[in-house]
Amino acid sequence: MPVRIVYTDLDGTMVGPRGCFFRSEGGASTLEPARALVDLHEAGVALVLVSGRTRPQLVEAAGIFGADGFIGELGAIVGWTSGTWLDSEILRGAMPDSYAQVPESLLDELIRLHPGRLELHSPWHAGREIDVMLRGKINVAEVDEWLAETGFGWLSMRDNGLVSPANMPDLGEIPHVYHLVPDGVSKGEAVAYDLKRRGIDPADAIAIGDSASDLEMARSVGRMHLVANAVRHPDIAELLTKHDNVVVESDAVGLGWASAVRSAIDGR
Repeated sequence: MPVRIVYTDLDGTMVGPRGCFFRSEGGASTLEPARALVDLHEAGVALVLVSGRTRPQLVEAAGIFGADGFIGELGAIVGWTSGTWLDSEILRGAMPDSYAQVPESLLDELIRLHPGRLELHSPWHAGREIDVMLRGKINVAEVDEWLAETGFGWLSMRDNGLVSPANMPDLGEIPHVYHLVPDGVSKGEAVAYDLKRRGIDPADAIAIGDSASDLEMARSVGRMHLVANAVRHPDIAELLTKHDNVVVESDAVGLGWASAVRSAIDGR
């Protein structure tokens, strides 16, 4: 399969522990991701970062990794190169025009209903334009049902993977990162938008990720790769049954990412 573009998640996929590009999952140093990145650029394959991170964070990361564009806030912001990083589009999905952001009163009530199990993902929650970033361990389906009952059915909670227990030491289990986003906003929808904007056939694109929200990209590309740590997510096994174009790499984080990149370069 010819590959013209790679869409990749960052945290837990392209970068390893503490966001380091040169650390494998166990903490050992590795140059394999960097070598794969250089080979990707030399092969002329475009790279787009797809993340829950904010616009400023991704502008900086795109410069460091030589990316041709970025998708931020779980699909709410699409940015691309045209001499500057000023070209971008905000995808609001089902958010009504009467709302600029998710109301703070709604967030306060949502957190109050999950004492000790849900909180803002501080300090990374700050500076967001559309979505809200939280952490904890909740039932996503129950939250979506509550949102509908309270008149905010245009919002939904998305699971974006696991984070270190050090973020919530009293939780007693591994916390998840969640994004509260408008319906119609997702990594998959943003990838589809970007491919159409670029005039690239989805069959000529691959995506790489490690979470349920990353798996939404599968329907928008020719092939989806999950790094090995993705299968630890409790919902991944069931979600995999809904796709026939997903490859699970044998290695975790950066090493798994490098393997996926090399498949794109080699046309495997």
